[in-house]
Amino acid sequence: MAGKRSSIMRKLYYMCLEPYRARYTLQLQDWNTSVFDRRGINYVVVPGETLGNDQAIVTGQVLDAHGRTYFGMSQLMNLIRMMKAGELNNEDVVYFEDMFQPGIESLPYILQQIDPTLRPRIYVRCLAQSIDPDDFVHVWGMSKWMGHYEKMLDSFVDGILATNEEMVMHMKIAGWTSPIYNISGLAFGKAEVQSRVTHIKPFNDRKYRVVFSARWDREKNPDFYMDLIEAYFVRHPESILEFCVCSGGWLKSNSESYMQRTREMVAAGKLKIYENLEKNTYYNVVNDSRVVFNCALQDWVSNTVSEADALGCNVLYPAYRSFPETFANDHERMYVPWSLEDALDKLEKLLKKPHYNMGKISDWNNGTINRICDIMEGNGEQWNRSMNDYRKFTTLAKY
Repeated sequence: MAGKRSSIMRKLYYMCLEPYRARYTLQLQDWNTSVFDRRGINYVVVPGETLGNDQAIVTGQVLDAHGRTYFGMSQLMNLIRMMKAGELNNEDVVYFEDMFQPGIESLPYILQQIDPTLRPRIYVRCLAQSIDPDDFVHVWGMSKWMGHYEKMLDSFVDGILATNEEMVMHMKIAGWTSPIYNISGLAFGKAEVQSRVTHIKPFNDRKYRVVFSARWDREKNPDFYMDLIEAYFVRHPESILEFCVCSGGWLKSNSESYMQRTREMVAAGKLKIYENLEKNTYYNVVNDSRVVFNCALQDWVSNTVSEADALGCNVLYPAYRSFPETFANDHERMYVPWSLEDALDKLEKLLKKPHYNMGKISDWNNGTINRICDIMEGNGEQWNRSMNDYRKFTTLAKY
């Protein structure tokens, strides 16, 4: 079915993610619909039902296992009701914010039995999946069935949206055959994030603090962060620098060894934990910090880098996977993975003054939703990576 339908987008049916207080999904729908409105796109936010109003992740680590499934299937029920009523045709687009959408297997079952003029185009955004060796599906033993799910999806969608060139490569070597587009970033709303603080605090007035804001799970490599802290205090035993971890819920991990070490470092006064944070509270912590540090094995672009960059905080990430593209090959804000010495040297410099490229990362990611819209409207073929020499784009700075 892919590639055989109209490239006109008469109407967009947006399949958003359910909101979680601990995750950026709380803002994601607003970021998208604000862009849709500015572009004059005719769209419908397809509703879903939640299991409760607590907006909490209870089962699982990325999204709530029960909540994601229930919300996703209820969305599909509503979409199918619209399709049955004849509201969709082949000039419409259905855009899934996440490639994993419980119940989506119903779509090819329907699409292949209805008149071709009633078949909307389908685009899905890939956030990680089993193509990522560090994704949580491998931690929990879900990779075998997830791989089959991905092949099923690949067989009928009109486009898969990758967040960066490295993810494109992982899709290619997994044998995916649908058109793959590099949207080169994550959906982000810079003005909305900045509006949540009263003002961007001047760098020299900020607390002498380093923030770690990824999940405290093995794919985020928290041991490296704790190693960095230990090494920093060996270099600077009298330093007043605060190293902290920020968590949208109560701090938890998929490895007890991390929690044990965390407790020991907190007791030693080397690490501070800010947990159960509302988004505004987290943003105010970042707005009063000097560096957001990342050492993830798995982090395809990361919203934390855009948020920090938008809030006037320096960022230090590994020159690994998606980050050279995210940072436009900025060698001063990326360190050699996994060199403590290089990370420490660059951290010390970034603690002193704002980097001259500050703001560029968040500006670029602020355009991601526009790139997605261009692709769905048929005006984004420069991001199509269906050619055999797709790797030629890997080293090119995007901004």
